[in-house]
Amino acid sequence: MEQAPLQEVSTPGRIAAPGEGISAEELALAARNHGLPLEALRYEVTPPGLHYVLVHYDIPAADADHWSLAVGGRVVTPLTLDLAALRGFPAVTHRVTMECAGNGRARLSPRPVSQPWLVEAVGTAEWTGVPLRLVLAEAGVRPDAVEAVFTGADHGVERGVEQDYQRSLPLSAATGDDPEVLIAYAMNGRPLPPQHGYPLRLVVPGWYGMAHVKWLREITLVDAPFTGFQQSVAYRYRQDPDEPGDPVTRIGPRALMVPPGFPDFMSRTRVVRPGPVRLEGRAWSGYGAVVGVEVSADTGRSWTAARVEPQGAHRWAWQAWTCDWRAAPGSHTLTVRATDGEGRTQPLEQPWNRGGFGNNLVQQVPVLCC
Repeated sequence: MEQAPLQEVSTPGRIAAPGEGISAEELALAARNHGLPLEALRYEVTPPGLHYVLVHYDIPAADADHWSLAVGGRVVTPLTLDLAALRGFPAVTHRVTMECAGNGRARLSPRPVSQPWLVEAVGTAEWTGVPLRLVLAEAGVRPDAVEAVFTGADHGVERGVEQDYQRSLPLSAATGDDPEVLIAYAMNGRPLPPQHGYPLRLVVPGWYGMAHVKWLREITLVDAPFTGFQQSVAYRYRQDPDEPGDPVTRIGPRALMVPPGFPDFMSRTRVVRPGPVRLEGRAWSGYGAVVGVEVSADTGRSWTAARVEPQGAHRWAWQAWTCDWRAAPGSHTLTVRATDGEGRTQPLEQPWNRGGFGNNLVQQVPVLCC
């Protein structure tokens, strides 16, 4: 029997037609890749089972006793490191907020067809591992190296291209210490869960989730920019399918609210009682500290400054915010937006692009007060 070409089962990216609903394929993706229940924003550190998950292909079978990490390419001394060898390096723990680059995709119009995130693709964990810069220093970086390419054990096909999941970082980011990239082997003090990259993953503070390569098995230093699928085809900001686009890198500012009151099962509309209501949530940015959070109870016509907790020692983790609101009987739409220290503010209009990346449009929470 003649074998069907991969293109027959792996179609190009597309934009949903006007009025087109979520497909069975997108629903299947949503069932595999779960988001953070917004009430779990109350946790300063997200329990692993509540942290968002995006798996491009399959969760690989992994045996830690036989797992090794190869470090090669433009290095002086190629390395093959098992988990015991990696644990021999000085260990560090960083609290890092991680967000999927496609968070907010399903709120765009027209809608890019892919994993249909609303606003819930985020979580914050304490990641323990080895600073990547120490491993690269052990291998010795040759002068002509410009990027580090990271290869995961997950294998699949996307838009007709069969591939291992691979991404690269500029050498300056890979060897830098602010932020410090980790080869992580633990999450919240325990071995990585399978869906979070067991036994090894990359953690790149401040960058969207596509950079945090899971099931890490190979690091290759190269002397020219990496042009693999996930780098040059996927994860680009494009308005037109034929343009090269700009790379998706750091996380834009975002604030999310713990939905107040209690919900309707289907619509998720919140119900609160008249009187004082404490609003709370988290805010973050991949460019540094959030310096302001504003809340609106009238769909953005007026704004009230919230109280924002200082960033403290965890420079790449979200910050708590609170705001007092006096609820009056009737229907309301609560809106929240964040501004970071570099002056980036969440938009009030959608930042549309074909991939549905980086949509940090303000959150809106319908509330019925009765």
